[in-house]
Amino acid sequence: MTTDTRSETDTASPSEPVQIEGTSHLDELVAEQDVVLVDFYADWCGPCQMMEPSIKKLAAESDATVAKVDVDARQQLASAYGVRGVPTSVLFADGEQVDQQVGMIPEERLFDLVEGYTDE
Repeated sequence: MTTDTRSETDTASPSEPVQIEGTSHLDELVAEQDVVLVDFYADWCGPCQMMEPSIKKLAAESDATVAKVDVDARQQLASAYGVRGVPTSVLFADGEQVDQQVGMIPEERLFDLVEGYTDE
C-alpha cells in the first residue's frame, strides 16, 4: 500500500477495513481521514464474527474509513480507549472521538451512525 499526500481536503477512504498496527498508526489514520469507525474485536468473539460482513460492507460502501483493532494483539490500545467488551465500535469525526458503542450493532444502525457524520 502506498501512501500519497493529497492536496485536496478529501482523502479517499480505503474500500476495505484497515488493520491497525499500533497507537501511532491509529492516530495517523484518525488525523488523515474525516470519519473513522474503529472496530475493536477478538477472533474468538462470536458477535464480532457476526458483524464482520457488515464491517466490510461499510468500508466498501461508505465514505468512512473503517479500522480494525485486535484487542488480544493490541491490549494497550484497547485499554487506552476504555474497551471492556467486544465488539466495541469507536467513531471519530474530524479527529475527535464522537461516539462509542459496545456490543453487536445491526448493519442499518452501523451505516446510520457513520452517515450522520459523512453527509455533512
